[in-house]
Amino acid sequence: MSFFQEPPRLGNQYDEDALLQSYLARVLPRDMRAGLEGELRELGELGGKALYEYQLRDRLNEPVLTQWDAWGHRVDQIEVSPLWKEAEALAAKRGLVAVAYEQKNGEYSRVHQFALNYLVQPSLDVYSCPLAMTDGAARTLLALGNQELVDRALPHLSSRDPGTFWTSGQWMTERTGGSDVGLTETVARQTAEGWRLYGTKWFTSATTAQMALTLGRPEGNGPGGKGLAIFYVETRRPDGSLNGISINRLKDKLGTRKVPTAELTLDGTLAMPVAGLTDGIRNMAWMLNVTRTGNAMGANWSMRRALALARDYARRRVQFGAPLSEKPLHVDTLAGLEAEFHGGFLLAFRAVELLGKLEAKTATEEELLLQRLVTPLAKLTTGRQVVQVTSEAVESFGGAGYVEDTGLPRMLADAQVLSIWEGTTNVLSLDTLRAMAKGGALEALYADAEKKLGAAKDAGLRLCVEAAQETLEKARAWVMKAMENPASVEAGARRFALTLGRTYELALLVEHAQWCLDNGHGPRAMAAARRLLRNGVDLIVEMDLDDSRLLMS
Repeated sequence: MSFFQEPPRLGNQYDEDALLQSYLARVLPRDMRAGLEGELRELGELGGKALYEYQLRDRLNEPVLTQWDAWGHRVDQIEVSPLWKEAEALAAKRGLVAVAYEQKNGEYSRVHQFALNYLVQPSLDVYSCPLAMTDGAARTLLALGNQELVDRALPHLSSRDPGTFWTSGQWMTERTGGSDVGLTETVARQTAEGWRLYGTKWFTSATTAQMALTLGRPEGNGPGGKGLAIFYVETRRPDGSLNGISINRLKDKLGTRKVPTAELTLDGTLAMPVAGLTDGIRNMAWMLNVTRTGNAMGANWSMRRALALARDYARRRVQFGAPLSEKPLHVDTLAGLEAEFHGGFLLAFRAVELLGKLEAKTATEEELLLQRLVTPLAKLTTGRQVVQVTSEAVESFGGAGYVEDTGLPRMLADAQVLSIWEGTTNVLSLDTLRAMAKGGALEALYADAEKKLGAAKDAGLRLCVEAAQETLEKARAWVMKAMENPASVEAGARRFALTLGRTYELALLVEHAQWCLDNGHGPRAMAAARRLLRNGVDLIVEMDLDDSRLLMS
């Protein structure tokens, strides 16, 4: 009889996730967690079974742009994949955005929301992208206080009815620059009908959305970010035609193939200013708060999915007389990846907790400062981890990991965008320095890390505590010295930020590990903390700028 390898399979993604269960048990009030468990288990079953199977069947379906109808009319209609249509209805019914705005669980509403998304999004082909933009738009409109727009859009953005639910785009990137948004060329002109936008948007990820927030420069305004304004756009007119928008083409991307990313021309697009006619970039910060947190969480549910498949496959794949799950080298490799995932999980959820406290107005002054720094750290740190973890996980399948119809290569291709979206690693590293420059944020991070390290009582965590404290002091000394030379501090910003992020992950793991030991959840988290330490948290080195310049000459 010929041999056929059994493919990896998934079970209930809630029941099989000891880290999520222990985290929610530690963070949520007991009654609240008990009340949510049925919902979490239902979504865990969907994420591991029906939706995952649908995802595999839907693999070859990608968005299709039809620019002209049979009679020569310009229509610019995008047809998304069947799974994405299912995902839109699911997102509304299950409140994947709404939960954060219903605020039924107060400051824990964000933890609740992201736990739901964590369980199903890995099977929804990056539908998390439009949902993150939708969530960010809702928060931006609320924060900026334009009541007319809040009344108009928020009931749709936070609807649980698929018939009235809207998604939102975030149109910032232009040909002049991705990260340097101050170079935006889109012009806003006031007309008798209202403000109209003229320009090109080079990357628009939620192109099928009913609305978008975008940047434009009102005529007469000066250059740079100060002269930009944030505008609200509804993508279609009441008759269903596009609102002065032409879809030039869909991007041919490495990954996120199901996301209809497009190039748009705005030619008289009717728009409304959201908050005055200046300071658009500053006002977009509310959007980035949410989308960067969502990006960090996306990195974690992507790592979780890759490792769940790799673990199951290791039990099914027999080589040299035994399953891979019994081969010490294979076990050691996957264990190192698990530690990265554990650290990233706790860091991302820490950002979620702080966002929830900020929105519920229960955050202390120290937590407000902490949130300012933890958000970019979580995004940049997990963005690097997910690329490493998915790459190694794909390799763990051998040749099968490189074959498209297994669905496995998509994990790596999709993961690569998570270090790019919402700011690259280098851009976020500089944002970390800017957050520190405002004063108090670094001190708040150090105080929080020390508090978490101080929770450790078990001797098995001693080396983790000592190493984290030593690395934090080294980072502090480096940045104080580097501040004497602006070129040095910028050149080292990436290593410094990743060191802060990884060391803070270690502190969070120490705290969680001690809680698990004390509350019957076993030593697994302690093993993850020790392994993360062995993987390395200290990336700070003395850099020679002359050598860097020589290598790039």
